[in-house]
Amino acid sequence: MGRSTVREALRALAGAGLVQPRHGSGVFVLATEPVEDWPTRLRRAAVTDVYEVRMGVEVQAAALAAERRTAEDVTTLTAALEGRRTASAAGDAAFVDVDIALHAAVVTAAHNPLLTALFEEFIPSLRAGLIDLLALTGLRAHDPNTGDDTHDALVRAVVAGDARAAAEALREELGRTLDLLRAGREAGE
Repeated sequence: MGRSTVREALRALAGAGLVQPRHGSGVFVLATEPVEDWPTRLRRAAVTDVYEVRMGVEVQAAALAAERRTAEDVTTLTAALEGRRTASAAGDAAFVDVDIALHAAVVTAAHNPLLTALFEEFIPSLRAGLIDLLALTGLRAHDPNTGDDTHDALVRAVVAGDARAAAEALREELGRTLDLLRAGREAGE
């Protein structure tokens, strides 16, 4: 095997965090398995696992949003809720996109950049999981604007500055969806 091949292999192993070259000393093994970054873990995680973590993040964000919202946040939340209602006539993917936009507006209103960044990492997994859920359950066939009551309660609570009601409304909404996801997973087993 040529030296250039070995060097390239060592660069790849170092890039994966498995080895560390030390000039003049050689190459040292740091790990036997690569460390997965957060986005990779999210892509591989079961949607129910993502939802359980999402509940912790978003319920806290809803409470903070109720305490910290600005007039601009109120306008954004109200528009996002109306956009969700308008999209009830659209297909599942469009509905999911506006639903996620409403949740993102709540998280943004918390004014915590770490919560916002963490929520943004969830979006691709959430989107795929929710579109699949709607397709499998046909949930919107009977109620095109499913969950409007809890989303309305969430926005009203944030606007009113009621942290406890905002957290409870979101806990209820996400809990319903998590129950559906768990039921679907159990039916598929």
